[in-house]
Formats: sequence, structure tokens, C-alpha cells
Amino acid sequence: MSLAPGTYFLSGNEAVAEAALLAGCRFFAGYPITPSSELAERMARRLPQVGGVFIQMEDEIGSIMAIIGASWGGLKAMTATSGPGFSLMQESIGFAAITETPIVICNVQRAGPSTGMPTYVGQGDIMQAKWGSHGSYEIIALSPSSVQECFDMTIKAFNLAEKYRVPVIILMDERLSHLYEKVCVPSEKELIIINRKKPKSKENFLPFKPDDDLIPPMPPVGEGYHFHVTGLTHDEKGYPRMDPEVQERLVKRLNDKIRLHADEIIDIDTLMIDDAEIAIVAFGSEVRPATRAVKLARKNNIKAGLIDLKTIWPFPDNFFRDIANEVNTFVVTEINYGQVVREVKRAVGDKANVLLLPKMGGSLHTPEEILDFMKKEAI
Repeated sequence: MSLAPGTYFLSGNEAVAEAALLAGCRFFAGYPITPSSELAERMARRLPQVGGVFIQMEDEIGSIMAIIGASWGGLKAMTATSGPGFSLMQESIGFAAITETPIVICNVQRAGPSTGMPTYVGQGDIMQAKWGSHGSYEIIALSPSSVQECFDMTIKAFNLAEKYRVPVIILMDERLSHLYEKVCVPSEKELIIINRKKPKSKENFLPFKPDDDLIPPMPPVGEGYHFHVTGLTHDEKGYPRMDPEVQERLVKRLNDKIRLHADEIIDIDTLMIDDAEIAIVAFGSEVRPATRAVKLARKNNIKAGLIDLKTIWPFPDNFFRDIANEVNTFVVTEINYGQVVREVKRAVGDKANVLLLPKMGGSLHTPEEILDFMKKEAI
């Protein structure tokens, strides 16, 4: 059975696994990789208890293709990995995007590049999550900053994947994956669980004909509907069409079904931002020291505030454009050499100053480091 309502002491990896079960995940395919392995281990133990299936695949390529197949079979499916495995999944993420296959990928980021530092924290996969596969497509990427958010955002990830028929990536990090905290599990009546749309009729069914919201219904294979699923450019029947007009119509819709619903998808949390002159932009585990730094700054009569990015992709362009009318300087703290900072600069333009406070990987910024940076560079 899924976890009963109550309070539990879980790690980030364990919270993601338990939330996935509550969201209806019944298939997990994965390959062990630090620091996500505990997530797969828990799913291996728990899925059979709820009537689900766990498969350890030969590699990460097999893992993501297996969950794509399971999704077309009607199951909510997910995998988990870290940097090197996420790199191997990129072609298949593009395949999931063009075939509009709802899947969830938990990428527990570690210090890179390459093998890097497998047991240490990193946040270097931000751009890869959006641009890792070739061509024009959209995905959704969420960034939790606590174990409770690991739980909550996993349920949200499945809901978004099912609603928009899109790959959803949970951009966790090593520090959160191994952090143990209190997690409040709601009752099933309190949960909002979204399931994919099914067609109203089998007659004249076109598997890639969208409704007004640009999203096609998706019945499972094996219930009498006729499918043709391909990674090639395809028409509404799913048949390959090497036609520029078909390509234009398909790719535009794959992007617009996310872009036009961005305001419904994007989630941002703020702290003391109303009168802030300096805004710290943080995500994931970096939110913790950034929160403390804001409080220290206020004690030092520095009007600082915090922008906590819960949604990385689609990026909240409109939010930053608007708030740049009030904030003088943005300080972006991230455990890489500058990825989210590029998006902030793009959204803000010349309205405000945007500064990067990076770490190459392995540890978080301390609140004092962030405060000192503000004093030296942002005031």
C-alpha cells in the first residue's frame, strides 16, 4: 500500500519514491548511479507491494525507453539518474517530446562534468535539461528545495506530465537526495491527482489530433485504438510526413502547448521581496543558505529579498521582467559556473544589474559568503 497519511522521517530520494506511488506510478525502470540509487532501491522494494513493476535495465538508455513504452501501455512511469546517465537519456527525451509521451525523470544532480564528484552536490544540469536533445521542443523542469518539496513536487511532476503529455524532470541535487527531514503525507482525499485525457470515441480517432488546449487525448495501447508512434515528423494519424508544412505545424504545437500554458505551470516563492533592492535568486539546496543570507542582510540594513525558483523550465520571464522595475540588482547563486544567471539576464535585459555568485560543485554557498558578496559587489 501507499504511505498512510501522517508524518514521516524520509530522505529526499525516499520522499520522491513514496510520492510517485501516491501519484499512481506503477512502473519504474532504472540503472544504479550515485546519488540517486536509493530512490531506485526503494522503488524496487515498494512497487511490488502496490501491484507495480520495477525493472533494472542494462543502462540509462534502456531505462528511459522502457518507461516510454510503459507509458504508452497506460502506466504512469518514471526513472531516476544523475549527470552521466542523464546525458545518455537525451536522445530519448527528444523522442518522448515528439511522441508526446508523459514520463517523469528524477535527475539527482552531482558535481561534474563527466564522472566529476559522484557523492558531492552540483547544479550543472540546468541547461542540459532544456536543451540536451536536438531540435525545438519544450519540457517542464521542477526544482525542490526541501524534502517536503521533493515529495510535493513529485506528485506535481506526474500531474504535469499527464496533463500536458510531456517529459517532466525533477532537478534534485545530491544534498537533498541524502537529507532526512520531516515529511507530511496527506490523505488521498486531499491529493489532487491528474490522469491523462482519453478520446470520447474510437471512431475517426487520430492519435495526434489536439483538442483546443493543443494537447491530444492519449488512450493506452491495447484498447482497440489504432496507433502509429514514430520519432519522425508525423501527421495527426502518426504517419511519417517529410513535409515542411507538417513539420511547422507539429513543432509549433509541441512548443506552444507549454509556452501558452506557462503561467499555469510556473511556481515561484519569494521572501521579503516587496521592498527589496537586491534580490538573491536561488533554487534547490541553495535556497537554504540564501534564505539565511537575506535575514542576515536585513540585520545589516541591506534591503535584500529572495526569489526561490520552484520551476526552472519554462523559465519565468514575465516575473523577472516585472520585478526588475523594482529591484536594482539580482544576485544569482548556483552550484555551476553560470546557467540560470543567463536566463535572468535575458529576461531582465537592461532594467537591472545581474550578478553571478558561482560554486563549481561539491558544497553549498554559506550565508556569510552570499552576504559578503552582496556587500562588496551589489551595493
